[in-house]
Amino acid sequence: MIVAFSVAPSGEPSDPTVSRSADTDSGGVHDAVAAAVRVVRDSGLPNRTSSMFTEIEGDWDEVMDVVKRATEEAGRYGSRVSLVLKADVRPGHTGEIDGKIDRVEAELSGQRSTS
Repeated sequence: MIVAFSVAPSGEPSDPTVSRSADTDSGGVHDAVAAAVRVVRDSGLPNRTSSMFTEIEGDWDEVMDVVKRATEEAGRYGSRVSLVLKADVRPGHTGEIDGKIDRVEAELSGQRSTS
């Protein structure tokens, strides 16, 4: 399965050892997001991060465990966490985190401009 998720903490940090960035007033949550992404990258599962989501691929239990731990890590930076999650559950398929993009790129490279 592939899961795309994003986390965004709000409120005062629940962990007194964590300090949020100076730009917290302007809505910045990059410190919490970086902490969550670190959990994902340390998992060893295939992953990628874009400006809006982090994607991770693996079996149901291992992916959901990583999402849970990443959400908990982001939760240290606020009193609550907003979690947005989208999943593509396709048993028996692996390598789709790159495969889906490769197929679209191959299709686009075969198209000719009409202008």
